[in-house]
Amino acid sequence: MNLLIMGLPGAGKGTQAEMIVQNYGVKHVSTGDMFREAIKNETEMGKLAKGFIDKGELVPDDVTRGVVMERLSKEDIKKNGVLMDGYPRNIDQAIATDEMFAELGLNLDAVINIEVDPSILVDRISGRFICCTCGATYHKLNKLPKVEGVCDICGGHEFYQRDDDKPETVETRIKINEELSTPILEHYRKLGLVKDINGMGGIDDIKSSVKAVLDNL
Repeated sequence: MNLLIMGLPGAGKGTQAEMIVQNYGVKHVSTGDMFREAIKNETEMGKLAKGFIDKGELVPDDVTRGVVMERLSKEDIKKNGVLMDGYPRNIDQAIATDEMFAELGLNLDAVINIEVDPSILVDRISGRFICCTCGATYHKLNKLPKVEGVCDICGGHEFYQRDDDKPETVETRIKINEELSTPILEHYRKLGLVKDINGMGGIDDIKSSVKAVLDNL
């Protein structure tokens, strides 16, 4: 079984990806993991990618494609299948993914798309705050410290919010993600591969929906 998983930031892709790996035995392949592995193993593409990363530059699409191709070529994916997470990020990468799958003799079985109202995502992400002393994470909606203003773990009294989690930053991230992901989803809808999952319910409900889709592939 070969899958892509998509969803806006905060949609819960990670939780669902974990369930899919546990239940179906596919290899979870994320962009970050692929880069780390290629750089650690000093592969040809890993060395190229490291050159850009060390200079603080974005890794070009052709180098990213090379890193992905190296990972997809490995025997464990031919044997167990793959769950792609974080790639493709734009329509050019989606087309490159199709080409790589064809070259390797892999069939893409489905694109799992976790759908969540963007306004809910802003609240979900921007509610996070962190203890300055120990790094424990809390949320203003559903995970407050037991004693207001006091960290449960270390007793610290100072908290901060990551710049990435501030509402205006979250809104920008979501907008950019929507602009990039819409053409990808349109591309795969034309191929009949997109399986939309309502991501607004509880975690177990969403897991059941994903499982129902995958069991019928």
